[in-house]
This record gives sequence, structure tokens and C-alpha cells, in this order.
Amino acid sequence: MAFEEKNSEVIDTLTCANCGAILHYQPGTDHLRCEYCGTENTIPQNTSTVEKPGTITTELTKDPYEEYLDATNLKVGKTTQAMIVSCKNCGASTTLRQGILADSCPFCAAPLVIDQSELKEVREPNAVLPFMIDNKQALQLFKSWLKGLWFAPDALVKNTKEFHGTNKLQGIYLPYWNFDADTTTPYEGQRGEYYYVTETYYVTVNGRQEARTRQVRHTRWYHARGTVFEQFRDMLVKASQSIDKSVEEKLEPWNIQKFRPFDERYLSGFKAEIYQVEPPQAYKDAQRRMDAFIYQSICQDIGGDVQRVDGYDTNFHDVKIQYTLLPVWISSYHFNKKLYNFYINACTGEVIGERPYSFWKIFFLVISILAAIGVIYWLYQQGQ
Repeated sequence: MAFEEKNSEVIDTLTCANCGAILHYQPGTDHLRCEYCGTENTIPQNTSTVEKPGTITTELTKDPYEEYLDATNLKVGKTTQAMIVSCKNCGASTTLRQGILADSCPFCAAPLVIDQSELKEVREPNAVLPFMIDNKQALQLFKSWLKGLWFAPDALVKNTKEFHGTNKLQGIYLPYWNFDADTTTPYEGQRGEYYYVTETYYVTVNGRQEARTRQVRHTRWYHARGTVFEQFRDMLVKASQSIDKSVEEKLEPWNIQKFRPFDERYLSGFKAEIYQVEPPQAYKDAQRRMDAFIYQSICQDIGGDVQRVDGYDTNFHDVKIQYTLLPVWISSYHFNKKLYNFYINACTGEVIGERPYSFWKIFFLVISILAAIGVIYWLYQQGQ
């Protein structure tokens, strides 16, 4: 199918047959809904098997890594068309929804220069994890998180009542690279086994030397050599530079079982960030994460009480890659003239955010602890 024909087909699937308005994906479902007349369109599922009533398993494929890097090998339909705008403040590149005349960056809240947006042909994702939590649910999760913060200023909830609507929440799909790999790792090292020796030592008691014994631990080392084999599946590496690594790690885990083959209709009504980390760099990051597991596997294979790994050389083979989009609600709130960002995993509901602390609550807690220690010490002295 020609690129122009494919893009026209996508637009047709997002248009309400009843009133002509744009259909939006409804989180937690497999259908689009018209916000004006209520018409619903089901998103077809490419179902491979039905495991039990009410559950489906969709077939998700990954591409061989080397072939994926070769742009000349891209299959027909591996690219799509999107209106892209880059934030001049933080550098994030996100898609624009149709008909938007003004918008702000979901990552830093800076105004976006819509006039400088570009219609680009971009690599199409292989998979998407659809939004499971809508904006109303996300708002309630944020409010519950806010109320549950320890040592937060008393005025925090009251002063954030500006956050009364869902319009401040921005739903965005973050780009990730998803890797599979099999590894073969020959290694050499040493296995340490503990043994104990009874030793005699002397202490002075009432001016006299007394002999005593104790068990002293020693280690015998034995040469070890072998090969470990590992299979890594769904190693997710973020392809965005717009969120900190600490935030990314706290948003985990992601429900991989709910991944769907990519369909533009899941993106309708949401933004999507274009990947900023190229596959080769992401693959290096994935290898570093795999290496930590491989090292642990080597230590387990060596056995004994303690291990030394003198060297190992990992061969990565059958490496596959998948371009994946994961859903996040992003927003921020003001308190005492300072901006605090927060993120919500739109699949699990996990809330990660920046927050203020109350100096006086922490101060009085410290004073209370010191006072309690002082009372305990005084009672102890009185009992002597």
C-alpha cells in the first residue's frame, strides 16, 4: 500500500461515520468513541489464540536487530506520517493531535510553537501498551497520592485545588526499545569454600593471662571454568531523554501481557513522543543490564561459599528488537511558587512525583525523638 493511501486509510478509521468528528480511544477498552454523538467503533484485535473465556493473546513480533537497523530493509507499512513539534525548552519531540492550534510541552509545560511543527514520515512502532486508566481515574490517583504524603505542608492539598479538572493531565505514549537476546558466556574464575580453624589466644583477667580458643574462618580457592547460557525476553530500554532514569525505573513494572500490535487508533486523543535514543545506544544499555544478570549466573554456576570471576566473554545471538509505546499521564502543580512534576503509569496506576516537605513537621519530629531519648536515658539513670 502506498504511503499516501495508508495515511488516508488511517484518517478514515478515526472519523465518526455518524457526525464526521474525530474518534478518541477510550482507556481500558478496545474501542474508539465520538465525544459529540457517542458513536463507538471497535478496534479489531489480531487474535492468535484464546486461552480461556475473556482473555486473548495477541501475536506480537520482534524484528531481527541487524535487519531493523538497515533502513533499506523496512517493509511496506513500517513508516507512518505524523505532525511533529519540538520543544525549544527541553528538546522533546511529540506528536500533535489534529486541529490543535495551541499546546504546551507535556514534559516541561513550555508553550509549543505550533507554526514550526512539521509533517514527517517516521518509523512506525511495532507494539503499543494502550491506556488502561482514563484521565478522571488518573486525577483521583493523584489526589490520593497527594493526601498520603508524609511530612507534607498542611496547605498542600488546599493550595493545589487549582488542579480541579482533568484538562491539566496530559496523556502521552513514551517510546521504548524492547529487546530479546540469547547469550552464551564462557568464563574462568575461582570457587571459594570456607573452612574453620581453632586458634588459641590469650586475654588478661585480674592481672593474669588466660588461654581461650575461637573458630577462625579461612577460604580455600579452586579454579573454576564453564559456560552459562541465558535467554532474555522483553528487556525494555527507554528511548526518551525527556524523563530522568530514576522516574523511568519507578514507573516500572509494565504489564507486558497487555501489549497490542501497533494501531494508530490507540493513539487517537493522546500524544506520542518520538524516540530520541537510537537503537545502537539502546542496545548497549540493554547489554549492560543483561551483563548484570549474566554475572550473577556465573557466580551461581561457580558455586561454593564465595566466588571470584577472573574473566568472561559474552556472545549475543538471535537478538531481536521491537519499537514500543508505553502510556503515562504527565502533569505538574504549583506550591509556594515552585513547580512540581508528577507521572502516572497509565496501566498500573503507580504515581511518581516531586513533592514539597514541611520544615516544621520534620523539625518537631526530630525534637520529639530527641526528647523521648532523653526521657529514656533519664529513667535509666534513675534506675541505677
